[in-house]
Amino acid sequence: MPSSAAIEAQGLVKTYAVRGDKEGVRALDGLDVTVPRGAVFGLLGPNGAGKSTTIKILTTLARPDEGTAIVDGIDVLRRPDRVRRAIGVVAQRSGADPGATGRENLVLQGRLHGLGANAASRADELLARFGLTGAAGRLVKTYSGGMQRRLDVALGLVHRPEVLFLDEPTTGLDPESRAAMWEEITRLAGEDGMTVLLTTHYLEEADRLAGRIAIVDRGRVVAEGPPDELKGALHGDVVHLELAAETDPAAARSALQDLQGIRNVLVAGDAISARSDDGASAVPAILAALQTAGAPAASVTVARPSLDDVYLRLTGRRYSESEDLVAEGANRS
Repeated sequence: MPSSAAIEAQGLVKTYAVRGDKEGVRALDGLDVTVPRGAVFGLLGPNGAGKSTTIKILTTLARPDEGTAIVDGIDVLRRPDRVRRAIGVVAQRSGADPGATGRENLVLQGRLHGLGANAASRADELLARFGLTGAAGRLVKTYSGGMQRRLDVALGLVHRPEVLFLDEPTTGLDPESRAAMWEEITRLAGEDGMTVLLTTHYLEEADRLAGRIAIVDRGRVVAEGPPDELKGALHGDVVHLELAAETDPAAARSALQDLQGIRNVLVAGDAISARSDDGASAVPAILAALQTAGAPAASVTVARPSLDDVYLRLTGRRYSESEDLVAEGANRS
């Protein structure tokens, strides 16, 4: 009887060598993840968190330094050939040949997967499904970004895989193309019953598409579960404050920590967040306490918990700050 999990990874560790750095860069630091069958599962984290490295290991493109990985009941390290036949992969960069037509790309992919005479009919079926029939005879290099991304997904589906890996599938797409891709991803799991592992650094995308998500930070999974469940664990409201210029964040935090009914006070630069069972009612007392402490607020908002609040609570950093840290590191290197 097959396992209820389509993907099981335990203790994945991966370190990349860096010139001039004896220790290298640890992309994965003991990552564990279990993906149930027939669902969209999201790996959510900022760029550089370890998502793409995880995908490379699970799709046999890289070997971990430590740990185990099972995909569709097959050991990734022992039987990579069988894993490749069971999965579809849509990488961040397109795998389509820009000098061939859309239909030619799909037919070739079908033949490579052993479809033989059925490759042409399968290509036509996928072209129709992804709204590309009218562009089937055009060279891929003439496709728009949205059209090319739809073709990429079609290429990953040619052989009807049990598990589909989508690595940042909507990066660079315009809002209309992104919405269309979201609809197709939802349909893959809902109508086709396929397991989809989606990596993304878009909070809204993970919240919208994934039945379960794993939040990845610095090579580890720091939280896992349904998005609503993760957000629901943060009871009450979140009060977000932007401090006035030249305000001491430490003084502001101290003032809020002494207020009754205020908890989980976190500082991120000139911004402060705190939790309250009734955020709207707590705002006057919060503003008064900050004013008394000589740390006035420039603005205040009250909201229900979001995945950004979950990330902040788990890591002490806002999601956008983690993205900025990765960008700064890339610029220095």
